[in-house]
Amino acid sequence: MQKVTILCVGKLKEKFYIDAAAEYVKRLSRFCKLELVELPEERLPEDPSPAQIEAALLKEAAAIRAKLPSGAALIALCVEGEPRSSEALARQMAAWASQGVGHLVFLIGGSFGLHPSIKAEARLRLSMSPMTFPHHLARVMVLEQIYRAYQINAGTKYHK
Repeated sequence: MQKVTILCVGKLKEKFYIDAAAEYVKRLSRFCKLELVELPEERLPEDPSPAQIEAALLKEAAAIRAKLPSGAALIALCVEGEPRSSEALARQMAAWASQGVGHLVFLIGGSFGLHPSIKAEARLRLSMSPMTFPHHLARVMVLEQIYRAYQINAGTKYHK
């Protein structure tokens, strides 16, 4: 059974996000070994300078690297990433599984995104949309898309 880690910068606080994420975590338990890892978001002043943002993203990147399992395929979610349909993501996940990639790590940055150096290390930079979403909502969206990919690959009627 493939292992999937959702590595997130920032902690869910709102009950509706927590409940939605928990529902997909429960559903995914039939398809993969899922782990959710939350890392603290670096604190910044109300109106941070570019240098302060850069320093915070560098610290977050170091914390992310410390949690990355060796040999895992890193999928970084970022707005400039490659948009993929649900079917294309399902095909990619199936291809990785057939190639022996036993661990996928989906990385969701904090409110200022991810440092370019960590994005450069990703096997895939994935964009959910050119629109901007709260990073907490992105977690629920990623969980749903992973669930949908497993459903597509299983040939169920979930994906229409």
